[in-house]
Parts: sequence; structure tokens; C-alpha cells
Amino acid sequence: MAVPPARRVSAASARAHTRKQKQRNSIFSPGLIRKILAVLLVGLAAWFYQSIQPPAPKICGTLNGPPVTSPRIKLKDGRHLAYLESGVPKEKAKYQIVFIHGLDCTKSNVFPFSLEVLEELGVHVLSFDRPGYGESDPNLHQTVKSIALDVEELADQLKLGPKFHVIGFSLGGQLVWSCLKYIPHRLAGAAIIAPIANYWWHNLPANLSKETFAQQPPRDQWALRVAHYAPWLTYWWNTQKWFPASSVLAHRSDHLDAKDKEILLSVGNRYSEQVRQQGDFASVHQDLIISYQKWEFDPMDLRNPFPANEGSVHLWHGARDIIAPVALTRYFAEQLPWIYYHELPDAGHLFPLADDMSDAILKALLA
Repeated sequence: MAVPPARRVSAASARAHTRKQKQRNSIFSPGLIRKILAVLLVGLAAWFYQSIQPPAPKICGTLNGPPVTSPRIKLKDGRHLAYLESGVPKEKAKYQIVFIHGLDCTKSNVFPFSLEVLEELGVHVLSFDRPGYGESDPNLHQTVKSIALDVEELADQLKLGPKFHVIGFSLGGQLVWSCLKYIPHRLAGAAIIAPIANYWWHNLPANLSKETFAQQPPRDQWALRVAHYAPWLTYWWNTQKWFPASSVLAHRSDHLDAKDKEILLSVGNRYSEQVRQQGDFASVHQDLIISYQKWEFDPMDLRNPFPANEGSVHLWHGARDIIAPVALTRYFAEQLPWIYYHELPDAGHLFPLADDMSDAILKALLA
């Protein structure tokens, strides 16, 4: 006998009901699995967000922060800059020089100018801890422009006069470009020493950028890519243990020329404990971001700040520099004929620290 249609529908409904009941009773029901996955994803996202957040800096002079032992000025925005003066007294000086230190250094890592030359030429040297280094307050919102303005305000508060010279080394040399861009009216001259280049400056030929970038160790290439494309990951990338981070920040010596290694052994760094005492992110990580982010200008956009030869810009580089490939500096020297270019064929990155080299740089700048 055929089952009436109504009975067939009823049986199907019963089977569906039984199936749903089993799913509800099962610990692996689709609904529960979706909830578990959602919780795991939220937890993973929270963990990752926390892991990429740098710890708060230990600001000098605050509770649990390092002590303040150097003279400092207070900037308009409330931050402090620590400084160091050397050479002849500024009131008697013929030349005022502001020195900009490089990556992983402090104001004490100024070039070893001889006192005899400083006195002979009448030079007063002012070096300072860049934001986040040594005893200068961090500036987690700093830009290439803000650093140039810090230099100007420092010079004003310490009464260096309407014009002064700037000397910058390595990453500090790169920042001299920003002084030439934003405060050229305050400069009497400038020396850019072994400057780091931003491989993403828009006026660099693509083939030259690619070629010189490829000369960097793979671990450094990745660290620079992160600083440029995902700066918010810079702290995590250079502190995680899964991939090799920046060799420079890890103090590896494989990025140094043989002569650089000799110089490093001879001079050492007595101030290494002070460099990052406020935190790695506030100092060296910020440097990577500033150096390799998208700049508002390119050095190739600059015009001669001394059209009447009332001052001069000098660019120095060692041909055996591994940290900052010399090919990029050569290109800038070729394209900016108003710059006096000095290339040392047998020198690496640390050549200014060799005997008498810093005095030669100083004499050339002030000649």
C-alpha cells in the first residue's frame, strides 16, 4: 500500500529534526566550531597587536627612568634636548658647528677633532643627543623636518648666532639634507659624511637603487623593507626571534670593511650603555623609520643654498663603505655640481674616526 504524501513529509521532517538534534548534542557541532574559531581569531589578533606595540620609553629624569647628568634645553613643545660643548668658548669662537650623530650613537660620539686645530681655527662644537637617544626626550611623532627644526631651536637657545655650520655622520649625514631643505637660511656651511641613502627617494634611477639595495645582506634588506612599507611593524620585526633582524642593530661586524673593524677596535664605544637607555624603539627603531620612510623631498630637489659662494657644502664618502654604498653618493655628487665631493678610495664607513681625518674634514669645510 502506498504511503500518503502527508506521511512522507512527516517522516522527512522527523529525520531532519533528528539530524539537528544530534548536531546540537555533538561537541563538534558547526555552530560551536564557528564560535571557537572566532574566539581563537580574536585572541590571536589581540596577542599580535600586543606583540607589535613597543613598550613605553623610560624617559630620563622621570620615575624609574635614567638620571639626567648632562645640560639640556627645553624645546617649545616641552621636550628636552641634551647637549655637549667642546672647542673654544662660543663667545670667542669664529665658527659655530652643530654636530649630528649617526645611528646607535650619542652626543659623545662626536668626531675626534684635535684641540689644537679647534683652537687654531677658533671653532666651537655643539653636539646633541637626537630625540630618544642618550638623555634627550623621545619624539615618537618626529619627522625629517622636525629634526632640522630641533637643530635650529637648539642653536637659537644656546645663542650660536644667525648662522652656523652643520656636520652630520652616517644617518646624521643623511639628516643634513633636511637642514639644507628646511633651514638653509641659518647655515654657513655643511659637511655630509658617509651618508645613509634612502633607496626609495623618487629621483634615484631605479636600476641604481635596485643594484645598491641588493648589496645589503638579506636580513638588512627585509628590515629596511619593513621600515619603509610597514613602519608599525619595525619594533616587532627587530625584536622577534623567528627571522633575523637588522644586522646593524644587532651589532654584527659582517657589514664592516676590514679597516672599519680595525678602527672600531681602536676607538671602541665607551657610551654604549647610554645610547638606548630610554628604549630601542625610541632611538634606533625610530631612526630606521625616519631614514627609510617616504620623504617629503628628495636631495635632488635641493638648490644651492650658497649661490654667492658665501658658504659651501662638502660631501665625503669611502669607496669601500659597505653600510652606505658609495654609488648613491657619487650619483648625488654628479647631479648637484655645487657640492664639493671627496671620495676616499681605500676608506670604509668609519674613516672619519681614523687619525687626523676629522681635522681634514673640518679644515676643508672652513677653508
